[in-house]
Amino acid sequence: MPEKQVYLTREGLARLQAELDHLRTARRPQVAEDLRRAKEAGGTVNNAEYEDAKNEQAFVEGRILELERLLKDVHVVEHPAGGDRVDLGSVVTVKRPDGKTEEYELVGSVEADPAKGKISNASPVGQALLGRKVGEGVEIIAPGGIVKLIITRIK
Repeated sequence: MPEKQVYLTREGLARLQAELDHLRTARRPQVAEDLRRAKEAGGTVNNAEYEDAKNEQAFVEGRILELERLLKDVHVVEHPAGGDRVDLGSVVTVKRPDGKTEEYELVGSVEADPAKGKISNASPVGQALLGRKVGEGVEIIAPGGIVKLIITRIK
């Protein structure tokens, strides 16, 4: 069964590739050295330092596998050049009923970081905005009730 398509911006792709490279070339050898030292210092039985190093090794190897899987099925999203509809890669300015404005960049779920204004295309807000035009309103059902937004700009 094919893997689910992973959507990344060029910046997100570069960040994940850099993380993978760092894990392979710096962290993996460091963890191997930590394991070697811990084993020499006290063997493998009842050795907390050795257990910590084994746990770190498992984390690093798991993250390497996860990144390799993600990067295998990546689709790079280009920032649309002045499109009239919201799409992946669009930066959307919305206005709330209270007059406050917010700006969101629609990205794939791997890159989502709501605190930085990067929302996933799979999130309720992202799904509501996709395909819409400037001037259109959307309603999102949130835990606190219905949130209404009006799209004021797409770039």
